[in-house]
Amino acid sequence: MSDTPGYELPFLLFGGFRTLIDRLHAELARRGHPDVRPSYGFAMQAVGVQGATASEIGRRLGVSKQAAGKTVERLEALGYAERADDPADARRKIVRLTAHGIDALAKSAEIFDELRAEWARTVGAERIAALENDLRAVVGPAAYRLDAAGWFSS
Repeated sequence: MSDTPGYELPFLLFGGFRTLIDRLHAELARRGHPDVRPSYGFAMQAVGVQGATASEIGRRLGVSKQAAGKTVERLEALGYAERADDPADARRKIVRLTAHGIDALAKSAEIFDELRAEWARTVGAERIAALENDLRAVVGPAAYRLDAAGWFSS
């Protein structure tokens, strides 16, 4: 039995998450994306490569259609997304990532790989791989949810 209190685990996990996200955004700013915020990254992931409606984005993020629409408006203003007519239904608009948005996601992936490698140099590649495997076992398929912003604001 550990002498570590149970409440430390969520704080350590959140601290690790926050460290990675803060460092990601500092590096993204240096690489040409100073306006990207964590919520925008989640939103761009929710838009995906195929695009999505504001309702779909809201569902994926766990926020209202209106809240998703405000985030999409901000992404549009920053040049990360654009709205287009839905070829399947002229009444709907599809949100698509622009080349600038795709570049931000590609650079994010590169930076996350660099940060993971840095952590591996600090604690060892085997320990990082074991940590990832252990978290997959505990978290299960819910690991890749995009609704963190909606969950935090609930």
